[in-house]
Formats: sequence, C-alpha cells, structure tokens
Amino acid sequence: MSADSAPVTDERLREETTIARLMKRPELGAIAGLILVTGFFLVTADRTMFTLSGVMNFLTPAAQLGILAIGAAMLMIGGEFDLSIGSMVAFAGMIFGALVVNAGLPLIVAIPLTLCAAALIGVINGQLTIRTGLPSFIVTLALLFILRGLTLVGLKFLTGGSTQLRGVRDAVEGDFLAPLFSGEAFKGLFVMLGKMGLVDTFKSGLPKVPGVPVEILWFVGLALAATWVLLRTPIGNWVFASGGDANAAANSGVPVRKVKVALFMFAACCAALLAIMQVMDAGSTDARRGFQKEFEAIIAAVIGGCLLTGGYGSAIGAFFGAIIFGMVVIGLTYTDIDQDWFQVFLGGMLLLAVIFNNVIRKRVTGER
Repeated sequence: MSADSAPVTDERLREETTIARLMKRPELGAIAGLILVTGFFLVTADRTMFTLSGVMNFLTPAAQLGILAIGAAMLMIGGEFDLSIGSMVAFAGMIFGALVVNAGLPLIVAIPLTLCAAALIGVINGQLTIRTGLPSFIVTLALLFILRGLTLVGLKFLTGGSTQLRGVRDAVEGDFLAPLFSGEAFKGLFVMLGKMGLVDTFKSGLPKVPGVPVEILWFVGLALAATWVLLRTPIGNWVFASGGDANAAANSGVPVRKVKVALFMFAACCAALLAIMQVMDAGSTDARRGFQKEFEAIIAAVIGGCLLTGGYGSAIGAFFGAIIFGMVVIGLTYTDIDQDWFQVFLGGMLLLAVIFNNVIRKRVTGER
C-alpha cells in the first residue's frame, strides 16, 4: 500500500449520529405535529383550554380514538388494514348490551364473552385475508358493511324495533368491575388535591375535575404495552418482519400467518374494549357507534409514523397522533374558528404525514 493511499473505512463500522437515529424514529412526525398544534392553540384558543379540566376534555376523545389507533397501528406495521373496526365498535356494543341487559350476566362474564366475540371476527378477517389472497382492505371493507348491518338487525330484534338498547347503566350498577371500565379514577386523590388548593374547586369545595377518565388510563396502558411488545420482545420482531417482507420472514421461520391473525384479533379486541367503555358511560348502545372511526384511527396511525406498505411504525406514534386529533377537535371549540375546518385538517394531516414519513425514511436509509 502506498503512503499516499487513504485507509478505507467499512461503512458498517461508521458510528451513527444522534440526529440520524432520531430521524429514523417513526413517531418523530407525530411529536413535531403535536408541538405545532399545541403552539397554535396556545396562541389562538381561550386560556381555559390548557387548564386541568380543558386538558381532560381533549384527552378523553383522544383516548377513545387512540385505543382504536393503537390496534390499527399494530396491524399496519404487520402489513395489513382493518376497515371494520369502526363497525366492530357498534357490533361489540350490541353484544355487550345484550349480555348485560337481556341475559342479565355480570361483567366478569359479559366482558370476556364480548372480547371473545370480537376476537372471533378478527380470526375471520385474518383467515379470509390469508386463505383468499385478497387485500385486507377489501376483506375488511366487506366486514365493515356486514357488521354494521348485523348490528342494525340485531338491535331491532333485541328491542322490538329500535336501533338503540337502553338500560345498561342500571344493569351494571354495583358491579365490582364497573369502576375499571367506566367513570373516573383517583377520585379521592383529586378531592385531597382540591383541599390542598392544588386543583380548581367549586364553591362547595369539590374539585372541578373529579378524577381521570378510565379510558385515558387504558389508552396509556395499551400504548406502553404495545410499545414494549414491539421493541422488547421477539413478537415485535415478528410483527415488523411480517409487514416488511412476508415471504422472507416466513423463510426465516417467522410464523407470519399466526402473527397476522393475532394482529387482526388484537385490533378487533381494541374496538370491543372501546365499545364496552362507551356503552357503560352512556348507559346505552346504538347502531351508529364507531361510525367512520376506522378512517380516523388509520389516519392517527399514519400521523404516528406507520407506513401504508407495512413493516414500519410505532404504537407511541399512534398515541401522539390520537392526541393531536383530540386536541384539534376539542380545541376548535375554544376558538372562533369554524369547527368544519376539522375535516380539512384530517385530509391535510394525512397527506403531510405520508409525505414526511416517506421523505425522512428515504433520506436516512439512503433509499431511492
């Protein structure tokens, strides 16, 4: 080797910069979007939006959507879609309502049976997709209409002609599991904080925010659990591999079919969990529950960094994407802006998220 020749460095040994590592994170766009949206409302919205009660107001719908979005995100990372999860909310709500009102079953029986019914629909979605070779988009689109129709027919049968089933609140009153799926948590803590002057109270001394809505706790717990599975377990590697290149994954010993079916089951169970909480909070169920929520859940997942082609994404990204949704839909009520602009926001955020995710990923990974 001549003295003038420079040493050749193997690119595999080149140390990756912190910025490059951050740019590879799928949730980067959602975090940036959340910062921008927060800044926008700090400038334009009434100051009460960011009080404790205001934060709970937008976190509650964010949590409800986020539970769906996490299920959708996991499935999208695995390379599939489920357009039936919105209709599943209504269908599972009907099943749950029938079990507690018509059959008189306690929650310890009704909740597992509802989740099992949802999981069975997930199995059907998964098996139809795998065995027919049809895109999951088409299969679950069909189930979207089937489940919505079954809900309409079933509710009319159960109620004698109505598409709404009432009496849930009376049926579950006093059940020891009810506080886990309905109402607010940590009520005693908030009363104590009110007495200490740390949270706003009414003249009676009761806190203006009685507690943390339980759906927020489920939302946070699901996001953390899904993130742990994706990043810290072999199952997470299987999910990414199945969505990235199913044939290569199968040749490497990954049980691709089982993984995909399990992801369909998980997405359906997320919808059923949301249905149970909504029905218990409202005290009734109807055939319109979950209408078009499948699209919002998928958009939240895409904003969170999930690629439409699979193999890339983040549960935490979907978490932040759902918070953006909740902040915008409720935040507009704190401003003078027409709330119909929310529809424009949905389309704009979806388009920007897809462009951002693709551009950043290609620049970091060197793809063309």
